[in-house]
Amino acid sequence: MQHTLSLIVENKPGVLARIAGLFSRRGYNIESLAVNTTEVPNLSRITLVVKGDEKVLEQITKQAYKLIEVIKVNDFTGVPVVERELALIRVKSDATNRRAIIDLVEIFRANIVDVSDKDLIIEVTGDSEKIDAFKKNLEPYGIKEMVRTGKIVMERGLKL
Repeated sequence: MQHTLSLIVENKPGVLARIAGLFSRRGYNIESLAVNTTEVPNLSRITLVVKGDEKVLEQITKQAYKLIEVIKVNDFTGVPVVERELALIRVKSDATNRRAIIDLVEIFRANIVDVSDKDLIIEVTGDSEKIDAFKKNLEPYGIKEMVRTGKIVMERGLKL
């Protein structure tokens, strides 16, 4: 099962390495990773996507809380969330296929951020399924390069 975890941690050197070590020591591959500061300057949010069973994930969560720098761990599995990723995709493009690619960009509400004689760089934002679908639709044109951020999530609804 896939789990999306969000950890609030102190923004200090080495914290990310210690968190990643918790997962690697238990044989978990981190499928997605995003880290940045929060609205509180001295805190960071680490968002991870991992596959595994509930029991071991519970053990990892308990181990994370033992790290002094970890303030909070949230498991968003099964929780209604707003989820986003960003991808930049360089696709082959010339006069014969450019219009078709532009049509795809419009359908997926993506943006062309760079143009050359031989290719386009396209920015697409959305959930994982949207980015996967967009990539699949671009593959026949020839994807030259792709870079993708990790997933970020925020729980839906107002918390008081």
